[in-house]
Amino acid sequence: MKKLSIFFLLACTVLAACKKLDQQPEATPTKQAVFGTENGLKLYTNSFYGMDFMPKNSTSKDAMSDYLAVKAVEDFIREGGFSASNSSGWTWTDLRNINYFIQNCNDPAVPATIRNNYIGIARYFRAYFYMEKVKRFGDVPWINKALNADDPQLYAGRDKRELVMDSVLADLNFAIANISAQDDASRTTVTKSVASAFKSRVCLFEGTFRKYHDELGLTATANRWLQESVNAADQIIKSKTYSINTNGGPGVSYRQVFNSNTPVVGEVIQSAVADLNLGVLNEANWWWTSGTYGAKASFTRTFINTYLNLDGTPFTNNPAYRTMLFKDEVKNRDLRLKQTIRLGDYKRITNGVAVPAPPVFSYTFTGYQPIKWTLDDTYYDAGALNTNAVSLFRYAEVLLNYAEAKAELGTLTDADWALTVGALRSRAGITAGLTTKPTIVDPYLVANYFPGISDATILEVRRERGIELSLEGLRFADLLRWKRGPLMEQEWNGFYVPALTTPLDLNEDGVLDVAFYQGTVPSPAVNGVTYVNVSPRTATAVNSQLLKNGTSGELTWMNEIPRKWNDRNYYYPIPLNDLQRNPNLKQNPGWQ
Repeated sequence: MKKLSIFFLLACTVLAACKKLDQQPEATPTKQAVFGTENGLKLYTNSFYGMDFMPKNSTSKDAMSDYLAVKAVEDFIREGGFSASNSSGWTWTDLRNINYFIQNCNDPAVPATIRNNYIGIARYFRAYFYMEKVKRFGDVPWINKALNADDPQLYAGRDKRELVMDSVLADLNFAIANISAQDDASRTTVTKSVASAFKSRVCLFEGTFRKYHDELGLTATANRWLQESVNAADQIIKSKTYSINTNGGPGVSYRQVFNSNTPVVGEVIQSAVADLNLGVLNEANWWWTSGTYGAKASFTRTFINTYLNLDGTPFTNNPAYRTMLFKDEVKNRDLRLKQTIRLGDYKRITNGVAVPAPPVFSYTFTGYQPIKWTLDDTYYDAGALNTNAVSLFRYAEVLLNYAEAKAELGTLTDADWALTVGALRSRAGITAGLTTKPTIVDPYLVANYFPGISDATILEVRRERGIELSLEGLRFADLLRWKRGPLMEQEWNGFYVPALTTPLDLNEDGVLDVAFYQGTVPSPAVNGVTYVNVSPRTATAVNSQLLKNGTSGELTWMNEIPRKWNDRNYYYPIPLNDLQRNPNLKQNPGWQ
């Protein structure tokens, strides 16, 4: 990341200079100096990593999703809370810089294979730029040249999704064919493998979006995209460059991928790496363990219930699951659970001493407090201090893209299952169902998540994707492509509370942790216990933290604020200012 951090510092210089190359003032690099040498091409394309649309080393991902309760309901899913006047994202400056490079990377002084390598990198970034636009707005203008301020194309309408996505696919195919590096030991740059991983993600998105959004009239083309996803993932699988990290065993190997200071090179394909010397750090601890800075994001119980038992059976097969206490429900479960939230024997380090660390209700609304991206030393809690690398693409996602695309095509075999979902579940300590495709539909998944799906394999791949890729910034896009936006309306629920004023020992260390009360705090209060007010709402007091049955039941959070999903929410509105500048864009359906 030191290499990329330097690139980021140079980005502004390079991108500003590119706008002036034709003028050639004395202090500005000439066009020939940039495009006439490999070093100039490298410097220019390195600047793309810092562009606004590219993912950074942030771990505050999935803040808007169906499985996290947060401290405020997003305006986007609140009735009357969002419109074209507060929409954003219709920015095109970065695209101009990419197109300028592609247009001008033609100097014969640089050999064609070298030029094509850098054009491949640029076209990868253009594909990334456009995929973000299509996910957000649907139809967008396809622009493949650097436009001048007086170009009439600036005031053209939007192009059809089919043209834009075919162009994205062409860019990715060119990148895969022409980028020279298959892999990068630092895991920080764009390589053939990164482009293939991204292609598998893009094509899975587009294939399933077309399949489930039949209103587009593109269902007949869905399988082509799904097969492209399979092909891209298969390239990575057959390269045998990557593998699932199993170092340390099932109880630690999953979380290692997210809290390691250096990318776990076996599994991580590309990463944003911290550098203490350059001050390039992430804010995971600050965001996830602050009562004020972050969103206090907490998993919902509905989602936590999807984690399987260690024997491979659904947790919700046990009829007692609805009233099971937190300390009991987290036992004998998929070992990713203990590596994703605070439970059981989880400890934090304070002044060099490891101490038990149950869920803290200063930071969680539901009791299911995430730890996936955080470091265990409390030193990192007070600001942007985290040194752990943030994976952008990893092999586990590629396996899941492969499994889902094949499941949707109806071509997933038992061998495919063992290679993908079976391998991931084995890493998580699950002991059964690893080598053959599932045949029994889990009624919990159907009732709570996917009422329109009757294929057991598709259901289980989706379960696996939700668990394995939680908090990695992919969930909202998954809901969009599955046409399951209504999941955003789900109740924000937490663990089961059997009674008021009864302190609970959440991690069974002999120390009482939390109690829930109504009215006034019980007296005398138990030393060390956090007391949480769950008083009923009144005409003059609105309390967002409640118990579902009044004096017992699941915790609920902020359910007095209705969340509403309409079909229009599958796309953001074109921002009002941009629409006024160019009425030919036309607004997305349902937005004004």
